[in-house]
Amino acid sequence: MIQINQFKTSPIKDEELLSAVSKHFHVNAEEISDLRIVKKSIDARKKPEIIFSYTLQLCMAETTEKSLVKKNKNITLCDKQVSYRMPKCGEHILPHRPVVAGFGPAGIFAAYLLAKAGFCPIVIERGEDVYTRKETVEEFWQKGLLNTESNVQFGEGGAGTFSDGKLNTGVKDKYGRNRFVLETFVEFGAYENILYDSKPHIGTDVLCDVIYRMRESILKMGGTVLFSNKLESLIMKPDTKELAGIQVRNVITDEIFQLDTECCILAIGHSARDTFEVLYETGLTIEQKSFAVGLRVIHKQKWMNQCQYGVNYEAHYPEILPSASYKLTARAKNGRGVYSFCMCPGGYVVNASSEQGMCAVNGMSNVKRDSGYANSAIVVSVSPKDYNSEHPLAGMYFQRNLEKKAFQLGNGNIPVCLFTDFKAETSDQISAIQITNEYKDAVKGAFEPANISSLFPEEIKDAFLDGMEQFESCMSGFTSKNPLLCAIESRTSSPIKILRDESFNSVNIKGLYPCGEGAGYAGGIMSAAMDGMKVAEGIISCYASLKT
Repeated sequence: MIQINQFKTSPIKDEELLSAVSKHFHVNAEEISDLRIVKKSIDARKKPEIIFSYTLQLCMAETTEKSLVKKNKNITLCDKQVSYRMPKCGEHILPHRPVVAGFGPAGIFAAYLLAKAGFCPIVIERGEDVYTRKETVEEFWQKGLLNTESNVQFGEGGAGTFSDGKLNTGVKDKYGRNRFVLETFVEFGAYENILYDSKPHIGTDVLCDVIYRMRESILKMGGTVLFSNKLESLIMKPDTKELAGIQVRNVITDEIFQLDTECCILAIGHSARDTFEVLYETGLTIEQKSFAVGLRVIHKQKWMNQCQYGVNYEAHYPEILPSASYKLTARAKNGRGVYSFCMCPGGYVVNASSEQGMCAVNGMSNVKRDSGYANSAIVVSVSPKDYNSEHPLAGMYFQRNLEKKAFQLGNGNIPVCLFTDFKAETSDQISAIQITNEYKDAVKGAFEPANISSLFPEEIKDAFLDGMEQFESCMSGFTSKNPLLCAIESRTSSPIKILRDESFNSVNIKGLYPCGEGAGYAGGIMSAAMDGMKVAEGIISCYASLKT
């Protein structure tokens, strides 16, 4: 098998690749077997010329392979790909089944590995199963009826379910975990292109089905998943700092029951603020952590495509190019970092609130990314110095205060305004009419034109405006097209970090395993899933399987 690096073509469909390769290298298509795309990216730096760049692996006759390797520096013999291997089970006896609190990416993959290894995990999730949750969220968007236990933040699949299913990560993959996560998603129904696209995404509509099938697999392997049940408190062994169990509250009946366990994986997500407070009162070691806040910025997708691909892209490449995206960073004059976050081409801005009297937004796309609108959070870095408090949960309270202000500005709806109005610190009737006419289908959930310029502290607002103007210099039209701004993007990452040791135990409570975004160890679906795997591996390598 050989690997071809930087195989470049004009935009083509993936199924046309075999023909393109055989033609380029002057070999018969019948000679090529097992053609696999390793990586695919789009190069639009010389628009209107657009290039698809591939890394490919394929098999041909040995003599042909050797000839191609000798003639072309971009062709090499394949290195063996790192395959993920689960650790062997340990020897310590585990008297009770391990518990996973939270069923987002970290919790799902932790439970999946534990189930595969024969540990029969018990999962508790405060929200609903993914299909019931989807109905609940749709009702909230349409009628404004918020369920504080099951919403865009809480429920099967976690916050990533109602996002875009973006699978980018900067985490190094020396152990094959990244590939394992992607292949697992494909096994349970995601499209194969996530294995090689440079910016892979599943899409909210497909992700719901994938998560359901993963849960069914966990159940078949002996696991248990309890929805509408959340972690209420920790139970400690007498006179020790070791976990003996947890108290769980059914959020529908308000009934409290106990689960005896020596191992509880804490994968509760970054919006579980009430649980953070409970854990802090328990004495768990928690630190403040930096994050970012800002606004969702909506442009028309057609302009975005023209900006990235060229004005006449449709004439040159009909129905081949995906909805264009961007990734931007800047350093404001006051020193703060400003950057795009969770960019959703062909997506929607959604009301992602999870607490009464507060408003937060997120971005979401379906697999086809065909809404006609592009949105991204443009956020400004926030550090503990902004909280003006030593309290470990001060960042969380900082987020809450901003969300309360946003809720008030929008009279309970998502507050929005055009960029020119934000800059001028105004909101008028003419702008309100324009917003309703042009952006009514770009937002999931009721929205209301408002003067949102007063939302942020002055230093954050100044940095946001400075960053936006810098982005205009990179992408002409970014501000001059007068995009719609939606408040507030406040859940970029967890405002806390729950400290853990090298064995993934909490530093001061043995048997409690903090992981994922909520604990401060991840920043997206992929990194959270891989962190859940690492913690599960720690338990597997220490304890004997319950099925042995």
